[in-house]
Amino acid sequence: MKRVLLFLAVVAFGVAAQPAKPRVKRASLEAMERIFDQKVTRIADDPFLLLGQTRGIYLEGFGAVFTAEVSLSSGPTINPFKPSITREEVAQVYARKTERLPILRERMREMMLASAASLDEVPVREEIVLAVRLLYRAYENTHGLPAHIQMRAQRGRLIDAQLKRVPLDQVLSVQEF
Repeated sequence: MKRVLLFLAVVAFGVAAQPAKPRVKRASLEAMERIFDQKVTRIADDPFLLLGQTRGIYLEGFGAVFTAEVSLSSGPTINPFKPSITREEVAQVYARKTERLPILRERMREMMLASAASLDEVPVREEIVLAVRLLYRAYENTHGLPAHIQMRAQRGRLIDAQLKRVPLDQVLSVQEF
């Protein structure tokens, strides 16, 4: 009898130790990764440079988190045929990145709204976070340009914003540093 009880206890422990299936399917996260990659790289005349692909993960009890690394614009590079960067080139790169920063912010806002609608497996009380790290070269002037932009909101509040029940600015928490 003791052996039977011990056997049942071991089986019950083994069943309880099995990891639960994730609430959000990997395919849903991959679809959102591709959407953001396309939003960034399909800008009419001069796409942002996406360094690697957007990565998404679901954290049980917290929500979905997406990260990407982006360069706002390409610029000159130092190489054997061009050993230095001129002040004019530095100023041109800075001006270009400064004018393109609002475009990136808008793409990120679009991604937040799209993810709230598409990630219906994420509970409405959980968060959706999009964090973008911006790449700069050592020679660049980065005064006033963020190194990191993070947007975050509860999925349910994003749906409210998408349905025009509340302004997106009241729902979205934006941090730049």
